Amino acid sequence: MTTPAPRSPSRDPRTPAQVLRGLTPSVYAPTLLEFIGLAALMPVVPLLARDLGFSIPQAAALTMIFGLASFLGPIPAGRLISRIGARGALVITGVLLVASNLAAFALIGPVVGGDGDRAHRLVLIGLLLVMAASIQVWQLGRQSYLGTALPPTMRARGMTLFGGVIRIGEVIGPLLGAIVIALGSMAWVFLLFAVSSAAGTVMIALFLPPGEAGPAPAPPGGARRPRTAARSRLDRAVLRRMIAVGIGISPVMMARVNRPVIVPLLGDSLGLDPMWISIVFGVSAALEILLVLPAGTLMDRYGRAAVAVPCALLMGTGFLLLAVLGTTLDGRGQGSALVALLVPSLLIGVGNGLGAGIVMTLGIDVSPVHGRTTYLAWWNTMLGAGRLAAPLVVTGITLVAPVAVAGAATGAVCVAGGLWMTRILPRVTPSGSIRRR
Repeated sequence: MTTPAPRSPSRDPRTPAQVLRGLTPSVYAPTLLEFIGLAALMPVVPLLARDLGFSIPQAAALTMIFGLASFLGPIPAGRLISRIGARGALVITGVLLVASNLAAFALIGPVVGGDGDRAHRLVLIGLLLVMAASIQVWQLGRQSYLGTALPPTMRARGMTLFGGVIRIGEVIGPLLGAIVIALGSMAWVFLLFAVSSAAGTVMIALFLPPGEAGPAPAPPGGARRPRTAARSRLDRAVLRRMIAVGIGISPVMMARVNRPVIVPLLGDSLGLDPMWISIVFGVSAALEILLVLPAGTLMDRYGRAAVAVPCALLMGTGFLLLAVLGTTLDGRGQGSALVALLVPSLLIGVGNGLGAGIVMTLGIDVSPVHGRTTYLAWWNTMLGAGRLAAPLVVTGITLVAPVAVAGAATGAVCVAGGLWMTRILPRVTPSGSIRRR
């Protein structure tokens, strides 16, 4: 009796709804819970730091811990996942997230209000380092698992939903954070993060299949697996492909990092009240969430370039328009200032919404099936360099020029990235429905 051949991923009998529902308890729900806690914490970190005695530049520098982790963390995270498997790595780091947040609540909570000393400041730095490292494992582990669990014909929809869930968490988190701060103190946000991380870790332990992205079986007799010249050539080819695609998509990452810096600073320079600046962000975020599922469908049906290129060009155009309107409408009243901020922000939001999940989708597209976790770690490290460099570029420009110039520079880089991707993406990523090819 012969064993039937495995079913081709492109002929998966499940409907898209069935696939996504099956991934909800193991991936999407834990992701939502994690980012609710993380998004509640991030705006509070500089305020807590100031309360503990950090200077303003020192408090601002603390948020760079997460940027450094996104650059230095993926490769060690990939090694951990390859060694013990995705579920084991996610559960271990989930427990670390819970423990570090509980420790922060216990050690820092009693001194919130101005009684913190050097020891408490060092505790905060150490706890943020543990959290940042744990988050890198969580993100890489789930991205690697989705690359295996999603059928190729709906990979973009699944990854776009993943990005959309992150955005929803980033909207809900600050609102819940404001509630717990009102009920207690700023330190209660650590407790919120601990509870959300605990719930997510339990779901991963219960629902994520074991052995995903785990260690490869050893050759018989303990022999070392030979590394052939063909495999070496393949490795170099994959890395070259990653670099080519990364050059185009990195400006999108930089624009995402720079938007929450440039838009508020430009709004403030135009004389807008913080309430109106927050409303602009809220409207733009709502527009992004509405575009999540349509963007994934477009990518699966018409190819990655059909979404990645408009994403980069729209975001770039929005930043350029922000610089132009911010300069020409300056000093013409509150109404003009609001138009100068809102219209470009909506354009940036449309582009960013189209690009929900595009970076993770491209990472899986350019990574080989064998050793995918390792290649995704290098992909995330490359993009982490851009994420880390983005605020430094803005800082450097604003030292010698108005913030509108930083917006124009961000826009120009984004447009260049979009034009580069029109040339590169059709060659190295799916250019249409896999069913039709």
